[in-house]
Amino acid sequence: MRLQPAAQSETPAEILLVDDNHHGLIARKTLLEELGYVVTTAKSGEEAFALFETRKYDLVITDHKMPRMSGADLIVKVRRVQPAARVIMLSGFVDGLGLTEENTGADAVIAKSAGEIPHLLRAVTRLLSGRIMRKPPAPQSRSRRTRTFGAR
Repeated sequence: MRLQPAAQSETPAEILLVDDNHHGLIARKTLLEELGYVVTTAKSGEEAFALFETRKYDLVITDHKMPRMSGADLIVKVRRVQPAARVIMLSGFVDGLGLTEENTGADAVIAKSAGEIPHLLRAVTRLLSGRIMRKPPAPQSRSRRTRTFGAR
């Protein structure tokens, strides 16, 4: 697989990357920076949300299962502040928990696996390609998401 660097004609996209697993965080950060993105990392949902409130990010990539604040909880908070924010959720439990875009509020849900990288890069490219033109998602009530979460 050939890696395509971020477009050179515009300022690099800024990504907030969230994971409580240090090794996964560093590996993904290194990959995204090699492609020309500016990456800020956070080791918890709380730390990520504090960063999100103080700076504009073009994309948030978050792990799902984290202590105290899950990725799904982080997405709810992010959407309250910036409804049109682009968000990718990563999880090793996508199938087991039935995680989908609809029940997590993410724009893309990707399973952590040996084959994760091409899926992640495609989602990043797709979501950032329209970073100026993207419309906010249709509003969803929190109770609906909670009710359908893990329904598979």
